[in-house]
Amino acid sequence: MDRSVIVKALNQNEQKQTLTRADDVVLSVNGVSKKFCRDLKRSLLYGVQDITADLVGLRRESDRLRPKEFWALQNVSFQLRRGEALGLVGKNGSGKSTLLRVIAGLIKPDAGSVDVCGRIAPLIALSAGFNPILTGRENIYANMSILGLSQKEIDERFDQVVEFAEIGDAIDAPVQTYSSGMTARLGFACAIHTEPDILLIDEVLAVGDAKFRSKCTRKLAELRAKGTSFIFVSHNSMAIMAVSTSAIYLQKGKLIAGGTPDKIVEMYEEDLFLGNTKVIQGKMTIPEKSPSNSSGVDITSICLKNLESNTIDSLTSGESASFCVGFKAHRSFSAVSLRIEVREVGGENNTILFLSGWLEQGVFDISTGNHEIQIQMPYVCFKPGVYVASVNLRKDSSYIFDTVESFTFVVRGDSKMSRCSFYQPHSWKLVTL
Repeated sequence: MDRSVIVKALNQNEQKQTLTRADDVVLSVNGVSKKFCRDLKRSLLYGVQDITADLVGLRRESDRLRPKEFWALQNVSFQLRRGEALGLVGKNGSGKSTLLRVIAGLIKPDAGSVDVCGRIAPLIALSAGFNPILTGRENIYANMSILGLSQKEIDERFDQVVEFAEIGDAIDAPVQTYSSGMTARLGFACAIHTEPDILLIDEVLAVGDAKFRSKCTRKLAELRAKGTSFIFVSHNSMAIMAVSTSAIYLQKGKLIAGGTPDKIVEMYEEDLFLGNTKVIQGKMTIPEKSPSNSSGVDITSICLKNLESNTIDSLTSGESASFCVGFKAHRSFSAVSLRIEVREVGGENNTILFLSGWLEQGVFDISTGNHEIQIQMPYVCFKPGVYVASVNLRKDSSYIFDTVESFTFVVRGDSKMSRCSFYQPHSWKLVTL
């Protein structure tokens, strides 16, 4: 399916959901744009000009960039509803943190508006609102008062904050002596115990031990059940899908699409890992070699096929498919086998799959002419992503007839693969004991 059609469908679905639940909207971002300047001197000059214009009431919204300026956000619009967990994904520099700062009121948009219904608790940085010289106790009072609580309310919740943060005797030590994990726990504990209507979280859950991250995830689920909404920014796709109920995708300051977390993460990861990678669509055809360059057997094509033996553009996790290598033999040979090695594009360059016909009785005697070896897979066990395969044809275990170093292909998935590293073939059965 064409990419523009997918994006349009996701955006239309998001608009329909917004219309049907308009009464629950707690945050509305309307055509927000924000520009910055890459030149320090010009940035200071523009800042003075803008402040002066604000003071005299002459500043107006502008869709024009001045020299050295760029759009960090451009015409971004979406709504957040009560109890919704919105994941925000995009590459570094796509405008995610800028958007959170605009929503939190830390910076002013150059165009558009942000309408908030309720209290916002921004958890945008680990030490946000913390004075390193003050103790943890003093910072709790200072931080939570900034977030809108009275001293009486802070007194009532102080013990809960300390218990959640798990910093023990360090509560009366200066925050500058805390580790990053301790600071994260204290900052998170302060934010969630303000009982906000909207919680903004920017990569904070990436710091801290596994036990603390699990505890935070459970607490977020409890808050959402009570009606708290939050926007969650992370480069961890699994965290986005585990925590979020919906997601939006930012690219170079523009909102590309919104929809379910698994679909948005899949779209984001394809853009992230594909980049300029050339993905083979359909059959990869290799030009025929001259007799002087041939070793006797030449690879002529590589493709993916479904159960009906039709060539397909991509694989799907959990479905049947065949990996097919066509070749031409210029004379008869015995003990011919195929070997493939697959790695994930954007991964850690580890071998994901290694198959050798020589090791698995996939050895054939071939006659002169055209042939095709098929590796038939009852289930594709790859997780969704982009992969590259190295393929070679051999005689016996060592002599290589021909090699194709790079056959790139895509594996797609659905909701059952949204949180998996591989597909496990399985069935369900009820046993009465």
